[in-house]
Amino acid sequence: MSTRQATTVSCPHCGRTNRVPVAAEGRPKCGHCKQPLPWVVDAGDDDFTEVAERAGVPVVVDLWATWCGPCRMVSPALEKVATDLAGRIKLVKVDVDKNPRLSRRFEVQAVPTLLILDRGETVGRQAGAAPAPALRQWVEQSLTARKG
Repeated sequence: MSTRQATTVSCPHCGRTNRVPVAAEGRPKCGHCKQPLPWVVDAGDDDFTEVAERAGVPVVVDLWATWCGPCRMVSPALEKVATDLAGRIKLVKVDVDKNPRLSRRFEVQAVPTLLILDRGETVGRQAGAAPAPALRQWVEQSLTARKG
């Protein structure tokens, strides 16, 4: 079970603050305007299966480290992608230094390493930082290729 049950996010449409569960069925929507909310959460060795692999939407996994400059650059770009694609994806951030089992499992050689999981299966993988438009294109192409 996750140590944190919810995060707080501002609705990009109306600005209201909402509590978003780290793991839940469906997709988070604003309690006020009912628009999809960006779903950005942290996960680790103990709750990754619940938070990421059991998600009902495709998950973008950001495997990062606090000491990594490119990771700090890519984080806001990924959050923008999560906001742009609210209701379509979930962004799960994993600190590789605090979660060695996940780092080994996904064979992380460099950070940031980005994965796209669809029902727990890896459908996309990319290492290194990229700007938000390139990341969004990669996410959309990975999801489209999966459906095709």
